Amino acid sequence: MNEAVMLNSNLNGNIEDIKRRMGGSDDLVIRPFRMGKSARREVAICYIDGLTEEKSIFQFIMEPVMARGRSPGGADPEEEGLLEEIKDSVLSVGQLKELERLDAAVEAMMNGSVIFLVDGYRRGFEISMAGWEHRAVTEPSNQTVIRGPKEAFTENIRVNSALIRRIVKNPSLQLQNRTVGRSTKTNVSVMYIRGLADEQAVEEVNRRLSAIDTDAILESGYIEEFIQDEPYSLYPTIQNTERPDTVAAALLEGRVALLIDGTPHVLMVPALFVQFFQAAEDYYQRADISTLIRVLRYFGLFIASLGPGLYIAITTYHQEMLPTQLLISLAAQREGVPFPAFIEALIMEATYEVLREAGIRMPRAVGQAVSIVGTLVIGQAAVEAGIISASMIIVVSITAISSYVIPEFDMSIAVRITRFLFMGLAAAFGLFGIFVGINALLLHLSSLRSFGVPYMAPVGPFVVSDQKDVILRVPHSRMKTRPRFFGSRNLIRQGKKPKNPAGKGS
Repeated sequence: MNEAVMLNSNLNGNIEDIKRRMGGSDDLVIRPFRMGKSARREVAICYIDGLTEEKSIFQFIMEPVMARGRSPGGADPEEEGLLEEIKDSVLSVGQLKELERLDAAVEAMMNGSVIFLVDGYRRGFEISMAGWEHRAVTEPSNQTVIRGPKEAFTENIRVNSALIRRIVKNPSLQLQNRTVGRSTKTNVSVMYIRGLADEQAVEEVNRRLSAIDTDAILESGYIEEFIQDEPYSLYPTIQNTERPDTVAAALLEGRVALLIDGTPHVLMVPALFVQFFQAAEDYYQRADISTLIRVLRYFGLFIASLGPGLYIAITTYHQEMLPTQLLISLAAQREGVPFPAFIEALIMEATYEVLREAGIRMPRAVGQAVSIVGTLVIGQAAVEAGIISASMIIVVSITAISSYVIPEFDMSIAVRITRFLFMGLAAAFGLFGIFVGINALLLHLSSLRSFGVPYMAPVGPFVVSDQKDVILRVPHSRMKTRPRFFGSRNLIRQGKKPKNPAGKGS
């Protein structure tokens, strides 16, 4: 880290120190000028070209200082009151604070601020005038809804915090700023509602952020890997979203949100397994419709995880479980296939993953063509050539489609990887291997924690009062209390007090 060098009273010396610290960078703009129409006092502004709004600099800094600055005449160079007059009566800006250290001045310029220095003073001003170009607020690209808000976060952290505050108009909504990363000095904001969020959870989030010692934070994924509880688990223990309404709902449950500058994805902690199967639209549709859709998602989870494994186990070890006509049909399809069911499924699943990744990375103009060629031409050719059976094409296709029913992409990836593990167990041990794998997976999920909260709550441990928003989604009029496992200091959501504080009913 740069040593703490103080500003000195010589303006030219401060300018040279800033140039030296910046290494003579060509985008450093230093504009010296004089105060007042007949003033002798020299001042200077320093900023980075492209990070500040130059029109505002001329309108709110240079023009008022040149027009209204006073001449100190023969006064002492450290004349008392001059900086206060500039601050109180001359500079017509909103965010302004004093600076005494050179390293703080350079860091402020990196964040888009303007540095105002006056000759003869060991202090200066940091004036917030960030004005770089950023993407406008658009619709979410991943977490889309038919009914509900259409706004998504951008890469600008202040725009993102404003989108949340526009929803949660509560003065208790707290925002704590910090910088992470020695080189990038990425702005990270911890957001929570005072009185709802668990203070220990907030302290734990700040502690983990303070423990990060790295030179660069380029995206929220960096922060997620540093602060997650289980770095080697396939299943995510931190939830991320690009929707402001999802973050607002999480804050109102007593959770903590992390906003990272430079990314449209906001992190939310703690995160439970069941929350990765809940979409924002579940709360905008009627309760009965939302419940049916959630049941469909868990059914999709079952197919996406176990579909190929069950096919391999039954066709390899347990043919007696199939109806005779279906068994004859499958045997006829596999008559010319040279590979066992496991190798056949492995080839198709690997081919699908390659096509999926190619469709994501390739330009949009050709990505759709690759998908069509991969799914239609290659699949049909493989069946006609006798390499893959038609039934395997059906199983892999249904499995792939089912994985996209899961709303959270991170959970969908974990389920797809788990699918390969179940395929191996089915090939080796049949249905017995699948049952052993399911038990091992449940034990693993039950052992996970997310910032001290059991990952499988409120299913394991089971809490009756929180079942109103797990698989079932009861009407909003019945959701009178907040989830208990987040440690919220105020469980009452509707009315004066919950009907059953002990958690024995809904």
